[in-house]
Amino acid sequence: MQSITNKQEATGPVKAVVLDWAGTAVDYGCMGPAAVFVDVFQRFGIRVTVAEARKFMGLEKKAHVRSLCGLTAVGGQWREKYGREPTEADVAALYRETEPMMVAAIARHAGLIPGLLPFVDAMRQRRIRIGSCTGYTAQMVKVLVPAAESQGYRPDALVCASDVPASRPEPWMCYLNAMRLRTYPLAALVKIGDTLADIEEGRNAGMWAIGLTQSGNMLGMPEAQVRALDPNDLNQRLVAIGQRFQAAGAHYVARGIWECTPLIDAIIRRMEMGEHPDGAQARRR
Repeated sequence: MQSITNKQEATGPVKAVVLDWAGTAVDYGCMGPAAVFVDVFQRFGIRVTVAEARKFMGLEKKAHVRSLCGLTAVGGQWREKYGREPTEADVAALYRETEPMMVAAIARHAGLIPGLLPFVDAMRQRRIRIGSCTGYTAQMVKVLVPAAESQGYRPDALVCASDVPASRPEPWMCYLNAMRLRTYPLAALVKIGDTLADIEEGRNAGMWAIGLTQSGNMLGMPEAQVRALDPNDLNQRLVAIGQRFQAAGAHYVARGIWECTPLIDAIIRRMEMGEHPDGAQARRR
């Protein structure tokens, strides 16, 4: 990961948070996108597991398709079926199937994650603005935004993967959020997401970063299934996920957005003491 740093001093307060969408704000477990990738490849006679589909979650969706094509298991199946390696033309063909299926899946999985609206209210009380970014394209979020608004969620800014030259882990969606929110320096912003690409994106932008272990792609379970897990089993899984987030550079980890308000307050205190995200060490909640 190439680190792009911003050493401009920020001594508080936090000026904005930038939230991911699926697995962070909506779609508990990030269920919609994973199923789409499995189904799309199946249409071409290629088996992709849910675990493989989740491996690249957070990327722009065409880049996600391309990354799946680069997997050894997928390449082997492709050679066996088509007698050659998958090409960029194959990526384009797969993506043409992906976009309409993704739109339909997003519409079915647009429920707000519990705790989102109280978190937003807490940020409003602190005069912290709400940005958002997603690996979805503008076409895909056309169904997501009104669904979220009907449930009471409307961030101050929205940036899609199709709005920038390159998506995660590059920092451009975070930069464009800062521009649209008219907030700076980047060291006064916090990125919150549920994938490793989210954390890398935020750190590359010079922001604080919080990884969500339970509500999103890394655990990859709907809320009812999570509640049915043995508590010790769940805790072990979340600890392992948290370690991966910390290795990617997360300053904090939390189970979901419902645990993030105290972490924002902790970041504000650290900023007041002169700490900068590029020099801070990761901490577990």
